[in-house]
Amino acid sequence: MIRKYLPIVSLSFVGAMAGMMVFYHFFNPVKKIYVEQETRAMQTAEREVLFSDRFNESLTSAVPTDFVKAASSSREAVVNIRAYRTVKDENYNNSYGAASGSGVLISADGYIVTNYHVIAKGTDIEVELDNNKEFQAEVIGYDESTDLALLKIEAENLPFLLFGNSDSLAVGEWVMAIGNPFKLQSTVTAGIVSAKARNINILENYGVESFIQTDAAVNQGNSGGALVNTSGKLVGINAAIMTQSGNYEGFSFAIPSNLTRKVVKDLMEFGAVQRGWLGVEIRDVDARKAEQLDLSEVKGVFLDVLKKGGGADMAGLIPGDVMLEVNGVKTNNTPTFMEQIARYRPGDKVYIKYTRDGKTSIAEVILRNQLNSTDYIAIRKDKILQELGVEVRDLDSNEKKRLGEGVYIVSIENGSTIHDTNMEPGYIITSLNDLAVKDVDDLLEYLEKSRGPVVVKGFYENFPGEYPYTFTLQ
Repeated sequence: MIRKYLPIVSLSFVGAMAGMMVFYHFFNPVKKIYVEQETRAMQTAEREVLFSDRFNESLTSAVPTDFVKAASSSREAVVNIRAYRTVKDENYNNSYGAASGSGVLISADGYIVTNYHVIAKGTDIEVELDNNKEFQAEVIGYDESTDLALLKIEAENLPFLLFGNSDSLAVGEWVMAIGNPFKLQSTVTAGIVSAKARNINILENYGVESFIQTDAAVNQGNSGGALVNTSGKLVGINAAIMTQSGNYEGFSFAIPSNLTRKVVKDLMEFGAVQRGWLGVEIRDVDARKAEQLDLSEVKGVFLDVLKKGGGADMAGLIPGDVMLEVNGVKTNNTPTFMEQIARYRPGDKVYIKYTRDGKTSIAEVILRNQLNSTDYIAIRKDKILQELGVEVRDLDSNEKKRLGEGVYIVSIENGSTIHDTNMEPGYIITSLNDLAVKDVDDLLEYLEKSRGPVVVKGFYENFPGEYPYTFTLQ
């Protein structure tokens, strides 16, 4: 997939739709939920129920399609986001520009969820509330694989939206989109749920795509805005449209609230998403495969490749199995299956119903991380690391036993300061300016205190010797 980020719109091509494009929309502000003034104790209680299972109850929209109450209680919780970044013009000269989008307040003390592509590579993030007050926002964390980001502003007693249950959404149910298309603040549009569990092939890096498709009108500036039901509950984060013209043509896509809630909770606790992995490669069951396996229905997810020693392997699953449910939730296709697994962390236990040779069984699987352990691993993306163009993490318990202490380089952005040193992903930093680096906290502390030339030393696991790299901090 090819993805290009432009000052206002980023687009990617969808192979299955000839001549069609998927647009990420930088949705401008205005999402609002009116919450009565409450005491700090009440706000604390709200935070406690924010992620409570009680909000997984069915919250299907009311039959009347009058959105007046839902709109009045929701619009104030939608904000405008401006992400300032340095971009190169056609002559490769640096210039300072801003991308504009929307975000949704999800707590009274200033947590905001938006799309990652709205704030990607932004060096300064500004948030404007519906009352026109402006704040500098801190990036708490982001997850490219779901296109979600979490911001924080220093404020209190803010209006916010409660998460609804996206699983209970029914095709044909009325929903409302709130955002800031074309800088038209607090625009509200309505439509119905057209489909669920859509994969439109716009996310890279093991992207989790299980979009809610609606026909609510969204346009440039709506990205990161709210999709709410007639009860005023947040059921999705608007993210993309499919179009030939570049503007809305009836196909809008939102990230389900249940997946969003899990990602947000991880970002709050760890600054990074803790994703459980099965250790499999999968594909949809099509008519031919169903006939080959003598299946009664063309449904389920075919297990194609198994990672040795992974969670699925250790649970006894084998290539050729057809997985039908995850913890009792039917997984008729790959997007649904991936979304369900993405809701769990390493070490979590899931029960997978599958069929093999005409017999149905249930496997008890303990999910693992990408390193095939059950540790929580936070990939750090702090501001100074973003400025250097690098993502890092601590070594996990198995790596520490094998390699000792240090910081692992996960990825390096092309054209960045670190990229110019010729450092490569997989490098393990053990010192900075001759100070021992045991973990990411050490690295960040030393970077914040350093100015001028910086020398890091370390090694690559599969290459002998020490490798020093030098760069300059302003």
